[in-house]
Amino acid sequence: MKKKFKKIPKFNTEDEERTFWATADTSEYFDWDKAEPVTFPNLRPSTETISIRLPSHLLVRLKQLANGRDVPYQSLMKIFLAERVQQELQR
Repeated sequence: MKKKFKKIPKFNTEDEERTFWATADTSEYFDWDKAEPVTFPNLRPSTETISIRLPSHLLVRLKQLANGRDVPYQSLMKIFLAERVQQELQR
């Protein structure tokens, strides 16, 4: 006898969908015996926009460093922040 699966509801937002799947029994919606591994090579981590005030001279220096490395200054700031956070976490 073939199992009948529930219909997946429509979601208005990703948060709504995330909340649903955090508590739902997925075996009621999918036949996991037929599941196949999947990779998503082009996924990028979620980002959030923030606003930060910097002294003008610091921003000028960041832009100079970024220009010398041929990267956007915002990208260089992310690299610097990620490196420093990693250093702090290793203490």
